[in-house]
Amino acid sequence: MNGWVITLVTIGIVALSAFFVAVEFSLISAKRHRIEDAATTSRSARAALRSSAELTLLLAGSQLGITVCTLALGAITKPALHDALMPLLDTLGLSATVADVTAFVLALVIATFLHLVVGEMMPKSWAIAHPEKSATMLAIPMRGFMWVTRPILRALNASANWLLQRFGVEPVDEVATGRDPDTLRQLVEHSANVGALDAGYRMQIEGALQLRKLRLAQLVRAGRVPSALPLEANVRQVQDLARRSGHLRVLLRDGDKYPKVVHVRDTLAAPDTSEPAIEYARDTFELPGDTLVHEALATMRETQNHLVVVTEKGEPIGVVTLADILTRLLPTATASSTPGTGPITLPRA
Repeated sequence: MNGWVITLVTIGIVALSAFFVAVEFSLISAKRHRIEDAATTSRSARAALRSSAELTLLLAGSQLGITVCTLALGAITKPALHDALMPLLDTLGLSATVADVTAFVLALVIATFLHLVVGEMMPKSWAIAHPEKSATMLAIPMRGFMWVTRPILRALNASANWLLQRFGVEPVDEVATGRDPDTLRQLVEHSANVGALDAGYRMQIEGALQLRKLRLAQLVRAGRVPSALPLEANVRQVQDLARRSGHLRVLLRDGDKYPKVVHVRDTLAAPDTSEPAIEYARDTFELPGDTLVHEALATMRETQNHLVVVTEKGEPIGVVTLADILTRLLPTATASSTPGTGPITLPRA
């Protein structure tokens, strides 16, 4: 082959190798939420999102492309370099055998350098330095390659997954994003210890991280008595108790149970304060004490309840309000100083 043709083919092979390497590392390093933000206006970003949803297939495509490029360099560039070096070595007076071996080694070193440095290390560093940009730029041509080679990629991916499962490893199709709470907690503690994070922010972040494992029963403290009245109490009694205690929500008691709760605001429009308070009451919201706080918070928001009666084996053990959870989440918030917002424990029969 003509030397210029070999040169152009080699450049093309190295460029293709660089493309596949950049695709591989860009989607592994990219932050999914940033691509999602760009996907609203960018077709390339939407293509990158589709690739991230089938990451193992994309990696199979990248590895297939890199392997083909490596074989092409070995089949085309290395022999061409060997043939080009032989005349130069012959002029040095080397024997045919020595010249042949030397040309082989030099051709192998040059081809390996081109593939390793230019075709792999450079694009890898670029993709890691600009993950979202590279993932978006390369997404559409990579999707085209995957569309053409999809049957082969599926077969390769299925084989790899089968082998992984034989070793007890469960394959995944998407890269894990973010960090686990324990890692974040260590990062917060380290940042606070070296003075990079204010103590107030540290308390707030740690409070948020604790919600993952904290349970409702742990928010219930002894020594607090709820604002409660008998079921037959009237509006005046509810308003008087709310005024004395500072609690806006007053529980209505039926023996050891607290089936109803009255918000003082609802009683303000009552034409007669001697009316039964139960007319303005709603059913209390109950959750078991072993409910995780973050799950309870989500449920309270969905059902629009600001107060939950915490139970244990069907019996009430305390009351937790939305303010209690927010106070734990944001220890420095002003909610912590609001009257009547502290966790309260119900007296047992």
